[in-house]
Amino acid sequence: MRQFTLLFIIGILISISSCRTDFETVASTGELEFSRDTIYLDTVFTNIGSSSYTLKVYNNSNNDITIPSIQLGKGLNSKYRMTVDGTQGNQGKLFENVNLLAKDSMYIFIETTANIADANPADFLYTDQILFDGGSNLQKVELVTLIQDAVFLYPKRFADGTLEKLPVGNQEIYGFFLDENDPVNGNELIFTNKKPYVIYGYAAVPSRKTVTFNPGAIVHFHAFSGLIVASNASINVNGLLSTTDKMENQVVFEGDRLEPDFSNVPGQWGAIWLTDGSTNNRINHLTIKNATIGLLIQNNNGTTVSIKNTRIFDSSNYGILAQTAKINGENLVINNAGLGSLACTYGGDYKFTHSTFNNNWPSSSQVAVLVNNYFTGAIPEVKNLTQATFNNCIIYGSYSNEMILNKKEGAMFEYKFNNCLIKFENTSNQYTNNPLYQFITDPTHYNAIIQNKDPKFFKISENKLNIDDTSAAFAKGNATFLILLDIIGNTRTLPPDLGAFQNKPFPK
Repeated sequence: MRQFTLLFIIGILISISSCRTDFETVASTGELEFSRDTIYLDTVFTNIGSSSYTLKVYNNSNNDITIPSIQLGKGLNSKYRMTVDGTQGNQGKLFENVNLLAKDSMYIFIETTANIADANPADFLYTDQILFDGGSNLQKVELVTLIQDAVFLYPKRFADGTLEKLPVGNQEIYGFFLDENDPVNGNELIFTNKKPYVIYGYAAVPSRKTVTFNPGAIVHFHAFSGLIVASNASINVNGLLSTTDKMENQVVFEGDRLEPDFSNVPGQWGAIWLTDGSTNNRINHLTIKNATIGLLIQNNNGTTVSIKNTRIFDSSNYGILAQTAKINGENLVINNAGLGSLACTYGGDYKFTHSTFNNNWPSSSQVAVLVNNYFTGAIPEVKNLTQATFNNCIIYGSYSNEMILNKKEGAMFEYKFNNCLIKFENTSNQYTNNPLYQFITDPTHYNAIIQNKDPKFFKISENKLNIDDTSAAFAKGNATFLILLDIIGNTRTLPPDLGAFQNKPFPK
């Protein structure tokens, strides 16, 4: 009896399913709905493919429908391409008889690769439409892309198919030397603001040459790319103070992913590497974003690297990693790095004034400032730290101790903090008797320290480390170390505020 009942139920189910009409479709009536009526594919460089953008198409009717056609308005000549519900159609441009079930939806993914010549010369926009059906049932979704012309710098490809490489130590890396007489680009050692630059691989400054970045120059680095300043070579970043919030005179180094979702993604490219022996390096009004190491500075031939009015944001390892270097920094802002915002290692000579070092990286291994006088390689070594001086600075972040001093015997370890706000909570009391952290009782190394007070930065997540008059850093500076203008050109009053920014009311 149970077997009969089971067979009877199965028979009923089969008979019901055989009567279903779910897969009998009707023609679309032009009543599709869309997640967006316009798809803005963010800025792309000429002839470089964009990311994929998504459009969701809804059939909110009670009928399974067939859309006779989904196509690009410019047909097979369109610079856009699509994937519709996982299919490629005719060259990604035309799709016929696309089914969409009742109360269901499907995804369309859109990409583009276009040339500046394809864009409207008035606004550099390239546009098209996705057309659904036709006649009285025609529905449209607009497509808009800003195309930016650029100067592309990359390693040569030789006749045998191999690519140009750079000798670095005992190995070779994908890269090339900048050429002051390049037949296509002209003088590659001078970067102007006429067009942005896109660099593939590591671009190297030849020995005894100087690379210069003029005000407003913008350089985009592809993944695993960067800039190397060779021994006896120099870098000269000549950014200027900007007069608007667009920072039009700032020199910018950043990745080549221009979509807003990538604006704060760390580690998109390599580093600016001032190698052992580079000399007379000068940096002013520079912004470095989303690198692995913003500035890697090694023994710089006895000359001082001057870094002024510079911002380094969202580095996956270090904002600045210095090794036996000599640096004078004024009006610096370094925010968020996987290991350290500022690391002065393996000795050296460092002086920072009116600078802000913050780190809110979500890991307890990060710090805002690290200083040591040794190198832990195969053969550990110590080097003299002749100076590590911080004047009118802020050292802060989300971790309990944002400053680490590591001293090895056998080499000098000279440090001094004057009028600084430092986050160092010593929650486990492990540093209570450590002579390196006697903020109150050691006037030789510490003077007028503000400990564990909130500087009340404006918006850390947006790299806006401005302060107002409610900040613990307000008017706590020493006029002896005054730099008259702050990082954005505001005049400092007396007593000055700590950090790179003079206080201003936050915008509403």
